Amino acid sequence: MLTWGIVLALVGVLAYFSSRMARQQEAEGLQDMGLAIMEFGRAFPQEAIRSLHATVDGKAVFVRLHDNKAGFMRNMRSHYACHLIEPGTVRVRDLGNGKSFAVEFLDAPFHNGEFRFANAAEAAEVALWLLGNYVGPADREAEALPST
Repeated sequence: MLTWGIVLALVGVLAYFSSRMARQQEAEGLQDMGLAIMEFGRAFPQEAIRSLHATVDGKAVFVRLHDNKAGFMRNMRSHYACHLIEPGTVRVRDLGNGKSFAVEFLDAPFHNGEFRFANAAEAAEVALWLLGNYVGPADREAEALPST
């Protein structure tokens, strides 16, 4: 009887610690931007990343690339599925709260979904990248400079 009690106690302790470690790993692993940069660079080595914005839950990362291109990455636990967004292949629809929008990828429908960001400014910026209309402050300054 004592042996069974010890075995059950060990199983209980093991279950407690493994579930706690899994929750901690999930919470920490969702926002790993270093892994996201490496995965996108491996998938598209010719593209230069300008900035990244992750969703609140960390399950998706939107990438602004050089020449105002855009990319998308979906977190698949141990790696990211990377997608280069071609012009004219995405539809963006506001969800009404300012912090989120729905995206329909015409060439990759398995990536379709609703995405929520930390604030409205971040969501608006990413939506503009996707629509191909992004002009940032640095871009405006460059346009304002006279050509020589």
